[in-house]
Amino acid sequence: MRCASTAGAALVLCAATAGLLSAQDGPAQPESPRFASWDEMNLLAHGLLQLGHGLREHVERTRGQLGELERRLGACGATCQGSGASTAPPQVSENPVPSDEPATETLRNLQMQIKAQNNKIKQLFQKVAQQQRHLEKQQLKIQNLQNQVGLLAPGHLHKGLAKSARKKRLPKMAQAVAADPAWNASRLHRLPRDCQELFEEGERQSGLFQIQPQGSAPFLVNCKMDSDGGWTMIQRRQDGSVDFNQPWEAYKAGFGDPQGEFWLGLEKVHCILGDRGSHLAVQLQDWEGNSESLEFSIRLGGEDTAYSLRLTAPVAGELGVATAGIPENSSLPFSTWDQDHDLRGDLNCAKTLSGGWWFGTCGHSNLNGQYFHSVPRQRQQRKKGIFWKTWRGRYYPLKATIMLIRPMGAAAAS
Repeated sequence: MRCASTAGAALVLCAATAGLLSAQDGPAQPESPRFASWDEMNLLAHGLLQLGHGLREHVERTRGQLGELERRLGACGATCQGSGASTAPPQVSENPVPSDEPATETLRNLQMQIKAQNNKIKQLFQKVAQQQRHLEKQQLKIQNLQNQVGLLAPGHLHKGLAKSARKKRLPKMAQAVAADPAWNASRLHRLPRDCQELFEEGERQSGLFQIQPQGSAPFLVNCKMDSDGGWTMIQRRQDGSVDFNQPWEAYKAGFGDPQGEFWLGLEKVHCILGDRGSHLAVQLQDWEGNSESLEFSIRLGGEDTAYSLRLTAPVAGELGVATAGIPENSSLPFSTWDQDHDLRGDLNCAKTLSGGWWFGTCGHSNLNGQYFHSVPRQRQQRKKGIFWKTWRGRYYPLKATIMLIRPMGAAAAS
């Protein structure tokens, strides 16, 4: 039996472990503790996942071979018993001892051993599957912790970006301090509320920045600066590297990597918007290289409203709410597979489709659906993907999406 995949995973795991332990080698004099980098932690988690996959494949192969052996032994046992019955003498002695009794007993023992071994393998397989699920959860926690550590030590995680941003901002802050001491007292130790406020302070470079909306702890966001203002990115899909079929708490807190695929988090978005009206920009891309940009005026409620979007007629139509006679300030709540708030009473849109979204009646849009690297043949499968019905249709899974917000009064996204 080949165990190449298991061996490869073991090598990856050993390499990661060696990297983590290397900090312990050296002189005995006291030194500052060394913490494993996120690359090392991700490498270790990846190695454990590969080891689990390889072990599961090995278990499957072993189970198949043991099953085949058991079938052969069973066939042999039936043959031996048939042979013994046909050759037995017609007379029955007082203490009959069949000639094939040792072979039959040996066969029975082998079968019992195989069954016991098979039960152990099943238990091992269940443990491997359980550990794999645990590792996937740990990987999600690592990503969330990475984002939090980025808030505490952005100079270590984003040295180049933070350094260049500080070079641009510090002279402007120094000029403002010299001109207005009162401004210094109120602004020197406060982070910008969003990317638009960062733009108004003079920043013109897109990238990762810390912001702090009113009443919120600081957190990291991806800002897109254009000639008219700053947009705060709240979602990006581009390669399928992040699983968006997450429960309510994950969509509330956020997940993924702000430099790659991510969802900022409903609570963070609500803190940024507050009670202000805002522009929501949606940028879509298909697999033929075509792109489309949409923009809506929205307001977002808090968790007590299931983070409902307050809708006007145009955005209501795009998201699947009937626009005829739509009342002022109609709202559409957010739904996930474990918290169903959509407008369909006969099914759960998040379970039927995938991901979390302001689903409406299920069939108009879902930018958090399953990512497909090519268009599936089955229509039932395609409807689980990322789609925007009024652009490419209900059953066309999109290649990439970006969602951005900016306060009212700023121009459209470029």
